[in-house]
Amino acid sequence: MNKTKKIIAGLGMLALVLGVFGIIANNANAYRGDPAVKGPNYSAERETAMEKAFATNDYGAWKALMQNRGRVTQVVNQDNFAKFAEAHRLAESGDIAGAQKIRQELGLYGRGQGMMGGLGNGAGRGNCMN
Repeated sequence: MNKTKKIIAGLGMLALVLGVFGIIANNANAYRGDPAVKGPNYSAERETAMEKAFATNDYGAWKALMQNRGRVTQVVNQDNFAKFAEAHRLAESGDIAGAQKIRQELGLYGRGQGMMGGLGNGAGRGNCMN
């Protein structure tokens, strides 16, 4: 194989890997608190049960529906579920900023959080004069 074909084959593989990573990352970040975006476990029955759990502040029902999936199940507990349900209601009413503020207070994500859970807390803190 000559040098040009090797370069083209290498670029093709790189594009394939980046494409697959992009699809995986997009699916992983599909929901992120926006009620207009359906998560990977969406079904009409589950949605109805979730809405009932949030409306009645039923942590046990919510926990059973979540089946220990996601970081949210490690953060939200019996003591802070009412606050989490409030964030859900705010998001559904269109107050995404209010919902995000509560989620941040609960420790669900930090300022500048990006893909793969990294925090962008250092952005803009340098002292470069350029």
